[in-house]
Formats: sequence, structure tokens, C-alpha cells
Amino acid sequence: MKLMAANANLPLARAIAQYLELPLVDAAVRRFADEEIFVEIHENVRGQDMFVIQSTSYPANDNLMELLICIDALRRASAKRITAVMPYMGYARQDRKPGPRTPISAKLVANLITEAGADRVLAVDLHAGQIQGFFDIPTDNLYAAPVMAADIQARYAGKELMVVSPDVGGVVRARALAKRLDNAPLAIVDKRRDRPGESEVMNIIGEVRGRHCILIDDIIDSGGTLCNAAQALMDAGAESVAAYITHGVLSGGAVARVDASALKELVITDSIRPTDAAVDSKRIRILTIAPLIGEAVRRIADESSVSSLFD
Repeated sequence: MKLMAANANLPLARAIAQYLELPLVDAAVRRFADEEIFVEIHENVRGQDMFVIQSTSYPANDNLMELLICIDALRRASAKRITAVMPYMGYARQDRKPGPRTPISAKLVANLITEAGADRVLAVDLHAGQIQGFFDIPTDNLYAAPVMAADIQARYAGKELMVVSPDVGGVVRARALAKRLDNAPLAIVDKRRDRPGESEVMNIIGEVRGRHCILIDDIIDSGGTLCNAAQALMDAGAESVAAYITHGVLSGGAVARVDASALKELVITDSIRPTDAAVDSKRIRILTIAPLIGEAVRRIADESSVSSLFD
């Protein structure tokens, strides 16, 4: 087994390598003057079980091309098996046709990764579970819930908790976390979205008064929905509101929006390399998922069970 990393999230790749007590493969992922991507592997990988670690986050297109070219380089170097490890999969939100004459870009990305030569995929908290079916190769979808649940239990021991889904579509995710928190009660924020990127909170389904609310979601992008939900929960009498989100996209003025919101704390994982603004924010805390991914990589290489990680 060998690990290779492209440029999207080198700190996470190094942390995974440290967990597995393996060095990263000596490789160069660089650009020509016209921004063409070039990959050169400086050691023998023939017959190796290769894991390429690359989040396809911002800049999504550049990072996706890096991943595809890394896979192609390994295939042409006669690697035995190539696993694309994507802590964050870009384009995953385009998993269906929201209107006429629109693409299903998540399926296109799945096809590209497969055609490049990947033999399997390892992802974390895919935006929709059915994206696993977009790949015609084995796909493992890891969940950050155990990491988040352990952190919540350590920080909110003995307090009255309420797990909250920021929309109806996230109820399954929220219920799974609530089950890990000794079957904590569940609430739902009912919202109406008038335009893309904007949301209007309508009401709270569930009694949140006097409780410490934990908002749970897979992605925070602009932060508008989350901040509106936090304000609505505080208006409904919540004691405090914290948010646990797997993928901190945090585009545009999202960090400033979080800093000015009713959120006590926003906790994200390092599936996406955090920006300087996110690192400097006093409201944002980062959990590492390197041990989770590292253990999954070890089990894939050993041909043992990955799903038992979440039992």
C-alpha cells in the first residue's frame, strides 16, 4: 500500500500518512506556464495498492483535473489498484435535474474518475447517498458523525441537547447523530428558499426552549441558511446554538456571516483545507477526520470491513 497526495489538502494527506505510519509517495504535481497540470511520480509504484488523496474543493475544476491526471499517471505506471480518496467531492450537489435542460454533473464527475482509471472510491459524507450509485466501481461513503458525536459528548456532557436538521432533507443525517447522542430529541427547521443562495426560515418543528441545540449538516457554503436557522432557534427560546458541519466550503463572506450570527460555535472538519479567515475566526473550530480516513484506508488495503467503523 502507498499513499499519494495532490495539492488540494496536503495537511490532511500528511495527517493520514502519519496515522498509517507511511510516507507519501515522492511525486510532483505542478503547472506549466499556461496552467496545464503535470504529474510526475519519482518512485516505483508497479503492482502497488495506491490511494490518491484529493478533495475536489475550490478551485474545483483545477483540483478535479489534478485528481484525474494523478490517476492516469498511476494507471500508466502499472499500479495494481487505484483508490480515489475524496474527503470532499465537488459537484456532489448537482445530483439531479432541478429543472429542464440542466445537467447531472455529479454523474459526469463519477464517469470521469472511473474512465481515468480509478478502481474504487472513498468519500466522506456525500451530499446524497445515491451518488454511490453514480460510480460503476466500488464506492465507500464514510460518515463524520462518530467524530462529531464524540466531540459533542465531551463538550455538552450533562446538558439538555436537541439535534436540529436545518431542512427537511437532512432529517436522516440528524436522526443518525441523535441516535449516537443517547437518542437525543430531534427538531427540524422548516424553510422556504426563494432564490438560490438565499433562504427564509418559516418555523421550528419541535420544542427547543431551554435546550442546547446542535445543528447538523453536510455542507456550509454561503452560511445564510445556517445563520438564519440559528437565529430562529434562539428566537424560539434555545439556550444556545452550535453547528456541526462536515464540509466547510465557506465561500464569499461566509466566515464574516458566521462571526456576526447567533451561533455560539461552528465546528467543521478538515475535509476541505480551511482558509486563513476560517482558521483565524474565534467562532469556527476544526475537527480532524484523518484517523477516520486513515483507518478506512487501512481496512480497504487489508480487505476487511469498513462499515464496522460505524457500528
